[in-house]
Amino acid sequence: MKLLSYILSPIFVITFTLILIIFHPFQWLSFNLFGVKGHAKTVDALNFFLVKSLLIIGVTVRLINKYKIPEETSIIFVSNHQSISDIPPIGWFFRKYHPKFVSKIELGKGIPSVSYNLKKGGGALIDRENPKQSIGELIHFSKRIHKNKWGGVIFPEGTRSRDGKPKKFAGSGLKVITKFNKEGYLVPLTINNSWKIFQYGKFPLGIGNPITITTHEPIKISSLPFDALLEKTESIIKKHIK
Repeated sequence: MKLLSYILSPIFVITFTLILIIFHPFQWLSFNLFGVKGHAKTVDALNFFLVKSLLIIGVTVRLINKYKIPEETSIIFVSNHQSISDIPPIGWFFRKYHPKFVSKIELGKGIPSVSYNLKKGGGALIDRENPKQSIGELIHFSKRIHKNKWGGVIFPEGTRSRDGKPKKFAGSGLKVITKFNKEGYLVPLTINNSWKIFQYGKFPLGIGNPITITTHEPIKISSLPFDALLEKTESIIKKHIK
């Protein structure tokens, strides 16, 4: 299996990179010609092709969703984080809610498609070494989510779990977002198996491990004090990590 991954990994990396490069000018055109809505459609297509590119290494992505997610209100998706492969599926499966990601500021430059989307698409780029900047950026982000009734996406672990074992959730970022979206809903997500793509490191890639994203019951943000909300969310997500 690992021998096959040496053959398939370069093909996947080249394909993945080409998708990012090809969609970069399309994002620029759609944003400048059609505004935020046009740009969002292009990003949806980008995420679709990025998800499908995982098939090259035998990785399928399945959404398990037994709940109706409220509409016409802000939605905060809270998830564990196992690899960069978590992001395109969330963007694609939940495109109806226009998901915007909280990301580290380093991703805001130098990466085709990704950096442009984070800067122009309504996401938040936070500097972990600068608490003042982080809080200010999260406040602006939270207000955008509220005003536009978008979905916000945050990974409270703060960094990827490279072995699938979840890290302790930090509540500071989520606390700011929920403060400005009390009438909205928090939707816990559990991601399984995406860490296995990088189980050998950056090369070769792990192949043939299906990723699942499980949606849990939406929680009205105003229904619980923040500490109880965070504890409940963390417990639900971690309970379903396999």
